[in-house]
Amino acid sequence: MTNCESHSEKFRFFSSYFSYFCFVQNSLLKHINYPKDLRQLSEDKLPQLAQDLREFIINIVATKEGHLGASLGVVELTIALHYVFNTPEDLLIWDVGHQAYGHKILTGRKDIFETNRQLGGISGFPKRSESEYDTFGVGHSSTSISAALGMAIASQLYGEDKHHVAIIGDASIASGMAFEGLNHAGVTDANLLVILNDNAIGIDPSVGALKQYLTNVKKGTQKQDNIFEALNFDYSGPIDGHDLTALISELQRLKTVKGPKFLHVITTKGKGLKQAEENQVKYHAPGKFDAKTGELIPKSGSSLPPKFQDVFGETIVELAQENEKIIGITPAMPTGSSLKYMMEAIPKRAFDVGIAEQHAVTLAAGMATQGLIPFCNIYSTFLQRAYDQVIHDVALQNLPVVFCLDRSGLVGEDGATHHGVFDLACLRCIPNMVIFAPRNAIDLRNIMYTVQLGIDFPIAIRYPRGRDVITDWKLPFKNIEIGKGICLNEGENIAILSIGSTSTIVTNVLSSNEKYKTIGHYDMRFVKPLDEDLLNILFNKYKVIISIEDGTIVGGFGSAILEFANTMNYKSKVEIMGVMDAFTEHGKVNELKNSNGFDESGLQKKLDELILSI
Repeated sequence: MTNCESHSEKFRFFSSYFSYFCFVQNSLLKHINYPKDLRQLSEDKLPQLAQDLREFIINIVATKEGHLGASLGVVELTIALHYVFNTPEDLLIWDVGHQAYGHKILTGRKDIFETNRQLGGISGFPKRSESEYDTFGVGHSSTSISAALGMAIASQLYGEDKHHVAIIGDASIASGMAFEGLNHAGVTDANLLVILNDNAIGIDPSVGALKQYLTNVKKGTQKQDNIFEALNFDYSGPIDGHDLTALISELQRLKTVKGPKFLHVITTKGKGLKQAEENQVKYHAPGKFDAKTGELIPKSGSSLPPKFQDVFGETIVELAQENEKIIGITPAMPTGSSLKYMMEAIPKRAFDVGIAEQHAVTLAAGMATQGLIPFCNIYSTFLQRAYDQVIHDVALQNLPVVFCLDRSGLVGEDGATHHGVFDLACLRCIPNMVIFAPRNAIDLRNIMYTVQLGIDFPIAIRYPRGRDVITDWKLPFKNIEIGKGICLNEGENIAILSIGSTSTIVTNVLSSNEKYKTIGHYDMRFVKPLDEDLLNILFNKYKVIISIEDGTIVGGFGSAILEFANTMNYKSKVEIMGVMDAFTEHGKVNELKNSNGFDESGLQKKLDELILSI
């Protein structure tokens, strides 16, 4: 960033912050700290409060970043819920949590909302340890109905008269778990209200037959029986989710209705910011933008290295154009994973299956049995939801499904629910599974080329969020030998074994000081199978072996190295660096690596200690 860009960035920040400060001082929101304050307002004041709340969210997110569109879309619904229900005694359960910014601001966190998603600040999602108003921790979708039903049944058992409200989006309600919750709730008499926040979009536009059904309901052309009434819910709607009078009236009526109830609410994602309404995908989490105009602030630099997701997206198109057996599958993440490139170029062989990770994996397994080559592209944290399918439907049958795990490792401000740090440990114990972590974009490109040539096993290719360190990556394809690591730097007494993008940390450290020039560095590439030939050489040569990974140290890459050393009865000292045995909270990726001790400074400290001890 140039000095001019730096000054411009500072000016934008202070200008936005000054506008925000002046706004707060003159807004109705200034007097609202908790729902009890909100309930003191007359109903005719609430539209003004909604406008104030929108401006507050826009001004903060413009400079601090975060999830914008979903929260703007439910401002009136959030106000109405806290106005009608006696929270926190009555329980609100938000699904996913992208839409909960207004909820947080109205429940005691207005004055610290600027710390949202920052290291040491409040979480970007509802979190039970943060507030009594956050009744259930959420980050992954489709949990709200099951959780709310559990709470409602508990209230019955305790003899308590409470209301339980689950707010779920039209993309999330298409998930299998949501239907499981609806199916159970429909045969209970639990005091449960499910509110469908229907805006026809999650992160990307909603897909599937249920989307079409809801579209027909909104248009009044749905001729079949109401699916929610068929599940024994008292259905009402659809109603305008931005009409506070209609919302409050209907919520008050529903408070008097016994048993499971379903309210269909129509909202506009990004409501109140023109650009966010017109480009809902981009403004889901837009980064920094001008709070007054809504225009996005471009990141500096004209020749940035590629994002790993784009390397995947462009490479699969290139390969699929030559190999007609290649299929692309993603569960509701075509933009985030960049499978959208294939969906645009070869739409008949690229599938967005919606928020349905279990289905995505078994769909890929079915395709693999018929000789196709499915690339199942899932965020690492979301693959956790399909663990049984990975084992039972893919690995047990030894089917050649290619799992491309985006957002592996620490992902940053989304925090504990989104870090992809468990995949190495989870997948390493599964028979037949091969695990590869590319050091850079070239390796990602080449392993994708290698597997589409023909494999007889499932493989997980895991790569991080963000950009690579190299810009020249579109080189001719090369085959990668399965299970083989490579030497990046020969050494004498200490060897560092890295996996994936942690190789960059090691390379930067070893090149930073002359005293590290005798330290060896090896990119193992494969966590499973380990390159045992190379490890035998290393354990016979080096006194100290250091493993470094952006995954949990319990059961991960380092554990595999220790198991090998123990089996072979090697006596070299083994040090494991990686994510500690605790849930890592939110913050910038480098901050989180530092807190887990495996950033560049942490590695330098470790090396200095070991050099002195040898």
